[in-house]
Amino acid sequence: MPEPRTAHTSDLTSAELATIRALLDDAFGDRFTDDDWDHAVGGMHAMVWEDGVLLAHGSLVQRRLLHGGRALRTGYVEAVAVRADRRREGLASAVMTALEGVLLRGAYELGALGSGEAAAPLYTGRGWRLWRGPLSVLAPSGMRRIPEEDGSVYVLPVAAPGPDLDGELVCDWRPGDVW
Repeated sequence: MPEPRTAHTSDLTSAELATIRALLDDAFGDRFTDDDWDHAVGGMHAMVWEDGVLLAHGSLVQRRLLHGGRALRTGYVEAVAVRADRRREGLASAVMTALEGVLLRGAYELGALGSGEAAAPLYTGRGWRLWRGPLSVLAPSGMRRIPEEDGSVYVLPVAAPGPDLDGELVCDWRPGDVW
């Protein structure tokens, strides 16, 4: 399997960015919006290329999550996708290994991501833990609880003892899906 390449968004060419966007559009269909694309750029990307073809992608962007009275500098995983004809080959795991390598270098206090049930085993098998507590957003109108997101956020503590997984976790505001 080819080794993932990591690069910051600013180091990617416009052609590479267009190829990443096309992979994400193919993988997620109409569910992948321009807001989702905006959430996926501005940080580090892990990509698996083979013979000039993009097989897999994921990105790690900085966010601020509030928990226990603190703002946590968080590496948030976005846009993990694998070409349909190359799934179940370990490519998503390779992308996550590369992103976790960036996450664990010390720049972040916490790793976090949102996931549906189908992809959850990929993350839990790697040590990511389901956030059991309530999820909220610090919206322009103030703090707002987002109960429909409960059970969809996973975290990877960077340092012990880690956060209280039953406490409230609050994300920063952004257009589109906030988690």
